[in-house]
Amino acid sequence: MLLGSLVGLDIGTGGAKGLLVDAEGRVLTRAMVSYPLLTPRPGWSEQDPEDWWKASVEVLQLLSKETRGKIAGIGLTGQMHGAVFLDERGEVIRPAILWNDARTGEECRQIENLVGSDKLKEIAGNPALAGFQAPKILWLRKNEPENYAQVRHVLLPKDYVRFKLTGELATDASDAAGTLLLDLRKRNWSDELLSALSIPREWLPEVFEGPEVTGKITREAERLTGIPSETPVVAGGGDNAASAVGVGVVEEGTGLLSLGTSGVIFVHTDAPRTDPEGAIHCFCHAVPGKYHLMGVVLSAGASFQWYRDRLASEEKEMAARLGLDPYELLTAEAGRVPPGAEGLLFLPYLTGERTPHMDPDARGAWIGLSLAHRREHLVRAVLEGVAFALRDSWVRIQRLGESPPEFRAVGGGMRSTLWREILASVLGVPLRRLAVEEGAAYGAALLAGVGAGVFPDAREAVRRAVRLEDTVEEPDPELVALYSEIYQRYVRLYPALKKARTFQKELD
Repeated sequence: MLLGSLVGLDIGTGGAKGLLVDAEGRVLTRAMVSYPLLTPRPGWSEQDPEDWWKASVEVLQLLSKETRGKIAGIGLTGQMHGAVFLDERGEVIRPAILWNDARTGEECRQIENLVGSDKLKEIAGNPALAGFQAPKILWLRKNEPENYAQVRHVLLPKDYVRFKLTGELATDASDAAGTLLLDLRKRNWSDELLSALSIPREWLPEVFEGPEVTGKITREAERLTGIPSETPVVAGGGDNAASAVGVGVVEEGTGLLSLGTSGVIFVHTDAPRTDPEGAIHCFCHAVPGKYHLMGVVLSAGASFQWYRDRLASEEKEMAARLGLDPYELLTAEAGRVPPGAEGLLFLPYLTGERTPHMDPDARGAWIGLSLAHRREHLVRAVLEGVAFALRDSWVRIQRLGESPPEFRAVGGGMRSTLWREILASVLGVPLRRLAVEEGAAYGAALLAGVGAGVFPDAREAVRRAVRLEDTVEEPDPELVALYSEIYQRYVRLYPALKKARTFQKELD
């Protein structure tokens, strides 16, 4: 067995985060460097890949100074679905188009027409969505033909950093599954999809399994980062798949519930289980040969953050005076409001919605406002609305035959006891937190450990490294019954508002 430190590097939307981990999974040091988000037009979301690289160099420099002995391997993870376009020299052609960019609605319809919606779900496991990579390529072809003519390679965000570190063009199956170009069962690019969309296969990188070595640190990368040349770099995984490894969701009967900017329900499956309605994602896992079902609420923590930043100036000022987190004050106020927020409901579709509605034009709303409602009702309704939106996906995952007995609870939103209580009772499933939560970078480091021989496989890596809290947030039976009743009202809101939105467009 090769001993040594492990590095996990996460190319997130807000910044690059790195962890240095020992052979027993203990975190030795952390580093994070932020970079900007570019929004040149409404609905557009972009970043400069060079910002990712510069931040990664800085993070790796900081980690390399803390190493004690050999670095056994590096694992990469990051935001999924983004499109990095490179020319024949490997130079970036234009800013990367990100996962939360909403410009490609027309291209999604084009893909469905060219391939057929049933065939697309059969091969790729998912319908065409604005966030995925394939419609971004078609958008570039139509709207920026001069840039499209220069394209020779298309990479996902973390894989651009891999290219800079190793000189190799490679990706992993979990991240590639979010492009809409992968054959889910073959775990490789689909010639049928590529042909239908007229996308050259040679533009795409080679697909590896999560723990497989894809290349080694070059001498130039060593000079910049301090990481020794010849250090192996494994394929890693998309952020959700890597996070799942990092919390121990690597076998049947396990799942995670993540509450960050977005909200995610992630359930491990040994075989692909595609939703015939396309309402739930099915992707490859970062664990070799395995899969996962996933539901996503785009604006989960983002809805609470929006409320804090736009409507809670008094709480923010008070929190600053008291040296507290404003979220603590807001949830304390919301905790004094009875469950159900006295009839007030909130739809958290502030940036459109993914599962199960797949509607980039969906919008948020409070429903049932009255003179009796105060700000704390608004907050409680936001927390409950996010939970109801996650239940939308949970109901469909259960219909596909998957129902873990508990969820590993991760993400910044899970620090709120009130929100955990609400989620456990709305979903009817116990929530267990990690003793120490490190996110996707931790899972990437464990995958590096498998690839470097520190661990024999992902299950053993999890057994040795992942530590859970003893306490569990159990559903409250009375609240389960109450929230089930409220949920029946909640599920009728989106169709009604969509109908109203259609009527408004007709009037316009």
